[in-house]
Amino acid sequence: MAGPRSQVGTLREKPLHADLKRWCARPGDRFEVAVDGFVVDVVRDDLLIEVQTKGFSSMKRKLTTLLTAGYRIRIVHPISLDTTIIKVDDAGQVLGRRRSPRHGHPTDLFSELVSFPSLIEHPGLEIELVMVRDEELRTHDPSKAWRRRGWVIDERRLIEVVDSMLIGGIEDLCDLLPTSLPPTFTTADLAAALGRPRRIAQQMAYCLRDAGGIRQVGKRGNAMEYERRWTQ
Repeated sequence: MAGPRSQVGTLREKPLHADLKRWCARPGDRFEVAVDGFVVDVVRDDLLIEVQTKGFSSMKRKLTTLLTAGYRIRIVHPISLDTTIIKVDDAGQVLGRRRSPRHGHPTDLFSELVSFPSLIEHPGLEIELVMVRDEELRTHDPSKAWRRRGWVIDERRLIEVVDSMLIGGIEDLCDLLPTSLPPTFTTADLAAALGRPRRIAQQMAYCLRDAGGIRQVGKRGNAMEYERRWTQ
């Protein structure tokens, strides 16, 4: 299965990725191991663990190949409940520090899962959501990040792990649906019940429908109506 330890993946490793790898490590784990042509963050017996802070789309080929080959895979993905934004100058001196107004939620996972929603049905795949408090280091580059007036996110660092939850299949994903939803619902209903933006509700409905957790049962005006395949 696995080849010798490789330094590929550690040379450009970001702090949050390294912090989470240390957090999930157990005695006997092996790190940065070559497996069937891919470098895997952590190998624990027959379990392959991939820490992915963002950008699930980049993993699709890797996951599909390794799952097809029969490997068990766990994706470790952080959700930032609270973020401290730190602005620094070119010399690394702190210019300012503030709390981000944005607070993450487990349903943020669906923004990433839109890359391969049907893969969650695979019995060899699970996702560990890690609720964290972190800090975000920003440096100024006027040629980039115009929406943030040139302040570029340079790196993220883990402050604290608050909680974690394991998503082992479509039923676990469906548990993220609010219990207050009516028997049939639109994405507007879902957004209101979650208290989250409509975009998140649309991504959630797309993923759950594609993976078989909900089904379309009709329309309400121009909006699609859905119902759960399982009751809570």
